[in-house]
Amino acid sequence: MPKKIPQPTTPPRERAFLVGVEVRGNTHLLALEDSLAELALLADTAGVDVVGELTQKLNRPHVETYIGPGKIEELKALAEETLADVVIFDDELSPRHQRELEKALINIRVLDRTALILDIFAQHAHTSEGMLQVELAQYEYNLPRLTRQWTHLERQAGGGGGRAGSTGGVGLRGPGETQLEVDKRAIRKRITHIKHELEKVEAHRMRYRAQRKRSRIPTVALVGYTNAGKSTLLNRLAKSDVHVANQLFATLDPTTRRVQLPGDELALITDTVGFIQKLPTALVAAFHATLEEIAEADLLLHVVDISHPNALNQFQAVQETLKEIDASHIPMVTALNKADLLHHPENAREILKSFPKAVSISAMTGTGITDLVHLMREELFESYSPIHVRLPYKQGALISLFHELGQVERVEHERGGMVMQGRIPGRLLAQFAPWHAKNGQPKHVHNDIEEIEEDDLEEA
Repeated sequence: MPKKIPQPTTPPRERAFLVGVEVRGNTHLLALEDSLAELALLADTAGVDVVGELTQKLNRPHVETYIGPGKIEELKALAEETLADVVIFDDELSPRHQRELEKALINIRVLDRTALILDIFAQHAHTSEGMLQVELAQYEYNLPRLTRQWTHLERQAGGGGGRAGSTGGVGLRGPGETQLEVDKRAIRKRITHIKHELEKVEAHRMRYRAQRKRSRIPTVALVGYTNAGKSTLLNRLAKSDVHVANQLFATLDPTTRRVQLPGDELALITDTVGFIQKLPTALVAAFHATLEEIAEADLLLHVVDISHPNALNQFQAVQETLKEIDASHIPMVTALNKADLLHHPENAREILKSFPKAVSISAMTGTGITDLVHLMREELFESYSPIHVRLPYKQGALISLFHELGQVERVEHERGGMVMQGRIPGRLLAQFAPWHAKNGQPKHVHNDIEEIEEDDLEEA
């Protein structure tokens, strides 16, 4: 009896053809060739094989098909020759561009960079929070693009009511409703539900952040370009086993671990989602609760893959994203990771000068980790400044800020206010400046007491 040959159980990988367009006047951190190389990595992460690429330089995108009619014909011939299943554009396409391109490229799907990233996120989301965030981003991206998916459908029963010759019976005449409208309403309802669920997640995270602040253990947020080695560094610092993979967006859900710093000091370090150039705005909005972990941190640990040829551009892409989420004001330490992969390690000192407060490390081998944790401790603890202030009770926000972010050593309640002594992060000193002690007496003390006494007399 002939031996049966085992058949593969995994589906074959799809074949993709990449298209990059350089529009005059549009400034991107990466050159067109480098951006397409990154798109190829994204495609590989999504489980797609790249079979070719096409580029074009334009003064402005074509109004209907994004690329010119001549390039459409060339793309169609190349896609058919390479047996491509899908064409992926390196920029975000408008619904009209996507619709017209799929008409021109018969039987070949058209995706853009945003759809590809969303697909990767959908594959890597494992927690309920991550899946909700990705689902919200997908719905908000697909909602304006539903038209192209339902053009083949007729109106439902009742759609012809009111016109001569309509066969609709009693109760079925009327304007009717297209399947597209039904689906749009269902999707909007689902979006509302997901946002409501994410509000609960955000409230849950806020309670945890408040609890961490009450413990007075400082928090550090790991940020960086995707695949820079953040999870590997977290495992090295915390001696943990966070999932690590040599692929883009391997980490979506924030993971927090406790780290022992020199001098028996503690810090909480949170690994966050990696950034990328042209990060879809839908993702930034959907991952609002997750990105708040960055905005609420006491220190940012920016991990840069120094072995990458576009390391400086990737650093700048992360800096721009930090500005978008209002986190650029937070103190930052830069870890130049993968130094062991440098072809010329002797150039590391010169490279360090291009980055602020930088340490050359290798999260894989452990090189430079000691210097990094000492720098982190210096920024978190040694940069704290002693302070002695008298805060009137009406300055409740400053009193709360002192308790949440500072190290309170002494508190005395007096008439009209409270005297607080301790240490606060240097970046907060300006907010407390009007209430600093001067020659043994805090500013505004007498004025505040006089105002309070006058108010008491008026009430009496």
